[in-house]
Formats: sequence, structure tokens, C-alpha cells
Amino acid sequence: MSDEQVASPTNRRRISQRGLATRERILEAANRLMFVRGVNATTLDDIREASQTSKSQLYHHFADKQELVRALVKYRGALVLQRERGGLERLRSFSGLVRWRNALVQANSLNNGRYGCGLGSMAVELSDQDEQARSTLLETFAAWEKLISDGLHRMRDSGALRQDADPEKLATGLMAALQGGYLLANAAHNVAPMEVALDMALDHIRSYLSEPSGGPTR
Repeated sequence: MSDEQVASPTNRRRISQRGLATRERILEAANRLMFVRGVNATTLDDIREASQTSKSQLYHHFADKQELVRALVKYRGALVLQRERGGLERLRSFSGLVRWRNALVQANSLNNGRYGCGLGSMAVELSDQDEQARSTLLETFAAWEKLISDGLHRMRDSGALRQDADPEKLATGLMAALQGGYLLANAAHNVAPMEVALDMALDHIRSYLSEPSGGPTR
């Protein structure tokens, strides 16, 4: 039996790591292209070229476009939740919500409001095409919304919010404002509608503060 047939554990590990790196490179390229162009307008050839992989490499990791898109939904969802944990896991005050709002608006302003939310745009395209992708997106949105509601619960528990505040409903309203804001900003190629939507949602939350916070939202 040849040396090629009996690979050492080290070689197997090296090959596995190389394969994981290739898979990651494909997903990174798909994420960039599909964020700008959308899922349906991006082909596997586009992704193969952008990731500098061969057809055999791409099909080794993903049997078809549907499998790649489903993997991308999880990949993009993990990136979004990682980002959101940074701004929401320690949320305990209204000023923390304002900082979270400002960071999202500033990031979207770099694209002049274009392209929308990476998860929201996928939900629009995929929800009626792929039930598995829709289910994964729903779970990710639920986890994102829970980060917000958990922060609002901490605010209520500390006395920053009145006891009649409903963190779950307020979180749903804020998420709806955020996603609607992304959509309108994309249509306008201007971040202003997103600012308005978020500010109105935050003003509603402000109305539940134990001691109303004055001053502008931003």
C-alpha cells in the first residue's frame, strides 16, 4: 500500500484544515456577492470566480446552489448575531439602545442606505422558495430579537423601565422598525428613512422609562 493511500493523522488534519479554509473562502465570496446582487442574481460561476476555486472544489463542498445558499443563511446569521451580541448582551440603559441604533445607522450610511439588512434581504428572496432557509432565518431573527428583549428585561428589572413595559412587544416593534428602515433606506439609497423608523421606535420605548430621558435620540 502506497504512502498516498495511508495518510498520517497529521496529513489528514492538514487536508481537513485546507478543506475548511476552502469552504470558508467560498462562503465569504458568496456572502459578499449575494449581499450586493441578491441570491437569485448570483450564479455559482460568479462565486467560483470570486473565491478562486475550481468547479470540483466548489461541488465538493456544496452539491448545488440550494445547499450553498442554505449554508450561507447560517453563515450570515452567525455573523449578524456575533455583531449584535457586542451591542446588546450588556444592554442595561436607554443610552445603550441609542448607541446600538447609532452604530447600525452609521454602518448602513457607508453604503448610502443601499442593499438593506443582510438577513432581511435573504428573507425577502427565500421565504417563498426554500422552507428550510426560511426556518433558519426565522430562528436567527428570533435570536436577534431575544437579545433586544433580554436587554429590555434587564432595564425593567433594574427599574429603568416601568413595570408595565412589555419587553417582548417592544423588541418586536423595534425589530420591525429596523427591518422596515433598512428596506426604505435601500429603496431611497438614503439612510434617512432608517433613522426616522428607529427614532420613532425608540421614542415609544422612551415613553416607558421610569425617568424620561430628554434630548435627541442620536
